[in-house]
Amino acid sequence: MITVVSGLPRSGTSLAMQMLAAGGMPVLIDGERQADADNPRGYYEWERIKRLPYEPSCIAEAEGKAVKVISHLLLTLPDGHDYSVVFMQRPLAEVAASQAEMIRRRGTTGAALEKAALLSALQAHLNQINFWLGKQPHIRTCRIEYHAVIEQPLQAATMIQQFLPVLLDPDAMARQVDASLYRQRVFA
Repeated sequence: MITVVSGLPRSGTSLAMQMLAAGGMPVLIDGERQADADNPRGYYEWERIKRLPYEPSCIAEAEGKAVKVISHLLLTLPDGHDYSVVFMQRPLAEVAASQAEMIRRRGTTGAALEKAALLSALQAHLNQINFWLGKQPHIRTCRIEYHAVIEQPLQAATMIQQFLPVLLDPDAMARQVDASLYRQRVFA
């Protein structure tokens, strides 16, 4: 079994990986991407996973571990493995605001889209991913709301622990949640 943590960028995937590691699950990370102002506790990434479309066999290194796979790469997960996907969900307006802040902080530029067009594109991508996940017999999915993790970390940790076929420590997982790092809030 391979545990995949996924979601849109800036949806809480690094936090989910931190929680899994604290709970006792081995995680596949390389530390290449260092912690910074956007993710002060680190990104918990494995750079090689970006090669998944070209080297699908690399996923075998994640057997028995958790690995972060950004949402658009989920479509390239090869058959031949069973996957448990923890899919982080966050309101799209917050995802976009967090991405914009990261881009601003780094002094780079993002897609030249109006906010409405960006949100529409993100929703279309999520629709595609959700449809695809629902059609994969070798993939189980647990959707976790970012707000639920922030507001009720122990309940979210328990939900993840119950979903995964491994024994984890929900209390240790919940202690990883630092609500002060929830900075891009969009109120309805």
